[in-house]
Amino acid sequence: MVPEKKEFKVPIELGGHRIDSVIQSLLPEYSRTRIQKWIKEGYVKVDSLSINPKKKILGGEWIEIQIQPEEQSQQFEPENIPLDIIFEDDHILVINKPSGLVVHPAAGNWSGTLLNGLLHYLPFSKGLPRAGIVHRLDKNTTGLMVIAKDEVSQNHLVRQLQSKKVKREYRAIVWGQVWKNKSISQPIGRHPRARVKMAVNKINGKDSITHYEVLERFGMNSYLRCNLETGRTHQIRVHMQFNESPIVGDPVYGLKKIIPTKSMSPNLKKATLEFDRQALHAIALGLIHPFTHEPMRWEVDLPADMKSLLDIIRKEAIPEKEVFKFDNMYVEDPISEEPEEVDFDFEDDN
Repeated sequence: MVPEKKEFKVPIELGGHRIDSVIQSLLPEYSRTRIQKWIKEGYVKVDSLSINPKKKILGGEWIEIQIQPEEQSQQFEPENIPLDIIFEDDHILVINKPSGLVVHPAAGNWSGTLLNGLLHYLPFSKGLPRAGIVHRLDKNTTGLMVIAKDEVSQNHLVRQLQSKKVKREYRAIVWGQVWKNKSISQPIGRHPRARVKMAVNKINGKDSITHYEVLERFGMNSYLRCNLETGRTHQIRVHMQFNESPIVGDPVYGLKKIIPTKSMSPNLKKATLEFDRQALHAIALGLIHPFTHEPMRWEVDLPADMKSLLDIIRKEAIPEKEVFKFDNMYVEDPISEEPEEVDFDFEDDN
């Protein structure tokens, strides 16, 4: 899309005012905040030169503006984003989502999302709600997702999700020595103070059930298999925090920086503290095919970063006497400088 260009001479009577104020008075259809953003990003030239938005002008200057589309207008634009396709037929698409890929456009991520990539790969999906997306993974959670390629399949998959017939299995690397397999049944709702967070909320929360099994237990960490019975926003991450076994690397529901690093080898300390996302992966997905009605199941390997982290953890000696509990050591507020917006009408975000 070629940006629209506007050019004009500043009337002498507007001299002495800030450039952003002048432009806003001449182009009232655009907000001052938006104009300031264009100036800062270099899309506004005064006599062919960039300028500070607070700079006052004399009057008579020549202004050139490259009008930029609103970020929201790009949310349904096709983008050539690589997709790791695990399975595809005429009705469904199963992908292995990488870390860093936002599923659906929202504030702060109006483009570069899975939805944009689907619109490029399947142009006809523009006619489907959310381009055929029926569930979601958090930006930095990896793993399997199913996408519908037609409306009948989409409705069928949504009904399966609602009736808990879709089987979703995760792997998580958590802090602490977890000793027992367990089912966590705690309602999840909005955090009472932090808008972008969820929390165990016994007043306004929705029923949420996570089953987990201990696959391996180490000196400082445990490796878990998690299965969802419900699909609430950030469900596994919130339940693991509630369980006093927060996920390694989780910037929102993870540990504070106060952890017993003196008991950790340099390699383990570096690997865990520098792991830059929640160590959570949707490893398996099972469902009933919407047209053949045959049960189907897919499984993918752990991503390379989690494999590497596990290798380092496995080499750590297990303390003979010490058992580390990570209670009362959680992040109270999001650490991320740009927290991801949560779409509370579209759950299933782990």
